Amino acid sequence: MKLGFDNEKYLKMQSEHIKERIKRYSKLYLEFGGKLFDDYHASRVLPGFEPDSKLKMLMQLKDQAEVVIAISAEDIESNKIRGDWGITYEEDVLRLMDAFQGFGLYVGSVCVTRYNSQASADKFMTRLGEMGVKTYRHYNIPGYPSDVATIVSENGYGKNEYIETVKPLVVVTAPGPGSGKMAVCLSQLYHENKRGIKAGYAKFETFPIWNLPLKHPVNMAYEAATADLNDVNMIDPFHLEAYGETTVNYNRDVEIFPVLNVIFKEILGTSPYKSPTDMGVNMAGNCIIDDEVCRQASEQEIIRRYYQCLCDRKRGKDVKDILYKLELIMKQAYLTVEDRAVVNVALEREAQTGHPAAGIELPDGTLISGKTTDLLGASAAVLMNALKELAGIDHKQHLVSPEAIEPIQKLKTGYLGSRNPRLHTDEILIALSISALTNKDAKLALEQIPKLKGCEAHSSVLLSSVDEKIFKKLDLHLTCEPKYEADNMKYHKR
Repeated sequence: MKLGFDNEKYLKMQSEHIKERIKRYSKLYLEFGGKLFDDYHASRVLPGFEPDSKLKMLMQLKDQAEVVIAISAEDIESNKIRGDWGITYEEDVLRLMDAFQGFGLYVGSVCVTRYNSQASADKFMTRLGEMGVKTYRHYNIPGYPSDVATIVSENGYGKNEYIETVKPLVVVTAPGPGSGKMAVCLSQLYHENKRGIKAGYAKFETFPIWNLPLKHPVNMAYEAATADLNDVNMIDPFHLEAYGETTVNYNRDVEIFPVLNVIFKEILGTSPYKSPTDMGVNMAGNCIIDDEVCRQASEQEIIRRYYQCLCDRKRGKDVKDILYKLELIMKQAYLTVEDRAVVNVALEREAQTGHPAAGIELPDGTLISGKTTDLLGASAAVLMNALKELAGIDHKQHLVSPEAIEPIQKLKTGYLGSRNPRLHTDEILIALSISALTNKDAKLALEQIPKLKGCEAHSSVLLSSVDEKIFKKLDLHLTCEPKYEADNMKYHKR
């Protein structure tokens, strides 16, 4: 894959920039937005950015840093699910703690925000306490965020429990948006200031990238990714007025900045920032080494998000408003689904055969297709064809003999109750692995699997959950047409 982003430069530049910000204060509270060690969106739109880059950057600061995880009591009460992992926010807190500690980062505590004696929140805090994890309560503040007089008082931040921290850099993160990270940071500034400690606040968000144009595809891909949150990129008017420099931020930070400015002045006596952009420490925009590569990758991400929304609608989700926003972003970016080459090859193969088909675009741009057969589903077929192409093996050659596939089909339909005899992607990969023991070409094909990472893929129909999961594990960027193989299908069986 062509690289558009210098990851090593980013790690060095980003850690140095945060160190400079730390030097201004006795203690710096750094609100950490986005995903810390599994930022796959960033890796897709900035080819070369590693999903765990932000974690690696923090590792360079681990002697100075500790982590506080914020979670909203309301999210605990509503059993809110993290979409990409399919787990609750409270379970994700435990996952985050394990991951941070596994890398040697000190997790100081968990702060439950918007606490109002919710029974589920009490139960979660008891569970954490039994695990030896310190927990703190932060409460709803009447008039938040506009009633600054109440917020910055003993009836506001003063009611919140003071989080005891020991390191000069306190990273405040959360399972997802709306968890109260910023409020935790500002509440801590209030308490630290009362104790005579010079504390500061900064914000680390990868997107939108402040020093890229407003309508740059990288920034537009961020809007597409957050279409369900109603985030909108916009020019930072405060930065433009203060410095005469055009920068990009998003609407929530711009809208809340006047209030934040007053809160800073109430707590610290003066505001350290003239704009929302000033609060940020993100250096990602300085590490783009091939703008065209990042543009193309981001355009594909926009189309993928659009397709995902179409599929969600087909599956019965209420995504009308999200789809409208994504359609608008597609138009603003001058994109259509025909700008995704792998879509065209899948649809053309379906038209030729009259049955579902799939396509994969290899790293060198070669387009591979796969059709539905008596033995294989289209997704399994295209996977095999792609591995043959990468290994330089004739496409007509069988790497798994039909005789080896037939017993698997009998097992599926005769004993496991499946109506579909064709092999799924996981099943054909297992069969290929077995063949590799005696067939050197099968072994060679199997060794090509890492080369599929980051390749584009498209199916002419909605895939079963098992095929979707395999494509995801292989790190193929999958899209599907919003239709079922059979019109009467309500759900997929293996």
